[in-house]
Amino acid sequence: MLTRTQVGALLDRHGLEPSRALGQNFLVEPNVVNRIAEVAGVGPGDRVVEVGAGVGCLTLALAATGAEVVAVELDNYLLPVLAETLTDTSVKVVHGDAASLDWDDLLGTEHPWTLVANLPYNVGTNIVLDMLDRVPQVTRMVVMVQQEVASRLTAELPSREAGIPSVKVAYWGSASVRMAVSPECFMPRPRVDSAVVEIVRSETPNASADRTVLFELVRTAFGQRRKMIRKSLAGRVSADAFDTSGVSPQARPEALTLAEWSALADAV
Repeated sequence: MLTRTQVGALLDRHGLEPSRALGQNFLVEPNVVNRIAEVAGVGPGDRVVEVGAGVGCLTLALAATGAEVVAVELDNYLLPVLAETLTDTSVKVVHGDAASLDWDDLLGTEHPWTLVANLPYNVGTNIVLDMLDRVPQVTRMVVMVQQEVASRLTAELPSREAGIPSVKVAYWGSASVRMAVSPECFMPRPRVDSAVVEIVRSETPNASADRTVLFELVRTAFGQRRKMIRKSLAGRVSADAFDTSGVSPQARPEALTLAEWSALADAV
């Protein structure tokens, strides 16, 4: 495992420092790195994809489990660092943007994969939700995100904390917070606390409605979350549709269950 001192020396050798623009906060606490690998529960015969490999701290721990590891890194300046860090491993390093990768080409479509990653704070939510939508090969995620994002991803429906991420995760599967991580475990030290979230994809979606319609309603309603949905969804959901669905037009979006969102989408 790489310690804080070793990561600092590694970056100095390559003339680099963490990029704020790319949201880079490298995890440099070996005990936490090992714990994440344990939570992932992967080993020989498993397939793991890591997004945002950074300098390879977590990558090394994943490789040590015996799993097949594919590490995706956007920052081309870190590729020589990863080559040095992972020289004695069989990890496949891919230079690319998770938002635009051809995941079918990279992962194939025949076997399940687990995403394990310390995700950049500025794009963590987008990566999780995008992979839920379009990468069904990833059947499980163990991801580090900032604490606020973890709360949204794992919020129950209905609840005051519920939002677009909560509904989308509830549609595709289930989520739980597995561990909290202090800012002191990173280089550089972020200003927020972090948490590791586990998301398990259900075999089939947890709602029967057309997901395009459902997510459109969710986005629109939560875009004005303080308003009653009869106002935020005016022009999209008629009075008859509210009657058909059995959903109260006076409700605010965080008060709806997944079943109610589904019923509203079906009525529309």
